[in-house]
Amino acid sequence: MKRIVRAATYVLAVIYFLVDAVFAALTRPISKWLARHFEMRWLRSWIRSLPPYPSLALFSVPVILLEPIKPLAAYMAATGQLIEAALTFLGGEVLKLVLVERLFCLTRDKLMRIPAFAWAYGHYTRVKAWLTASEAWQRIQALRRAAFDHLQAWRESASRRFAWDHRR
Repeated sequence: MKRIVRAATYVLAVIYFLVDAVFAALTRPISKWLARHFEMRWLRSWIRSLPPYPSLALFSVPVILLEPIKPLAAYMAATGQLIEAALTFLGGEVLKLVLVERLFCLTRDKLMRIPAFAWAYGHYTRVKAWLTASEAWQRIQALRRAAFDHLQAWRESASRRFAWDHRR
């Protein structure tokens, strides 16, 4: 029984981290766009002035506040509110990862001074490297690129057609 629970826990952890990895790839461009368009210099300088452990506390806030959205979305889906569950999950996950990404960019050096955080981050980067090197990840990326290229070609075709219609 103990082995089954342990295996199920590992499977759930892998699924959890895969979902975060996929969403992180999607939210990174959003985070970079926000950094370019909303500088908020006073807030950035305040965050950068924090010592390591207060930086860790601040870094933890979005995770603590927004992580409960996953079980909430699961409950909503279980009660038949599928669209609301999907929107809740997507919105919460995107918001959490964008905030975490921005805070990590601002506090990375300080966070790496904390031995436990540096150790955990080292393991995270190794797992992430293993995941992105996997054949499954490479196939997903190829499908994503093909879908993006197809969408781009469709958009260009539609804009040419629209421009042609307006010239008449």
